[in-house]
Amino acid sequence: MANLSIQERKRLRQIGHALNPVVMLGGQGLTESVIEETLRALNDHELIKIKFAGEDREERAALIEELAQATQAEVVQKIGKIALIYKKAAKQNPKLSNLVRHAHLAN
Repeated sequence: MANLSIQERKRLRQIGHALNPVVMLGGQGLTESVIEETLRALNDHELIKIKFAGEDREERAALIEELAQATQAEVVQKIGKIALIYKKAAKQNPKLSNLVRHAHLAN
């Protein structure tokens, strides 16, 4: 996946600010079902927040990168236990895509 430009990252962060986490990683870590749910959410919404449990920063950072690689998504932002990730949908659904629904936030 191509790296996002600074302007694209800024726009995605503006949109992501209004979002709530749709996937939450618990104590079991990165399971196949978490990857499948993340892929489904990315396909529907393109830009999603994921909440990671656990206190170890290095472990959380590794999980974020591992999930991004497994889903072929781009990590836009990491703040504490929340990661904002983006993957362009093959066919954008205007009713579900956060990029379309929240486009007015990125001015």
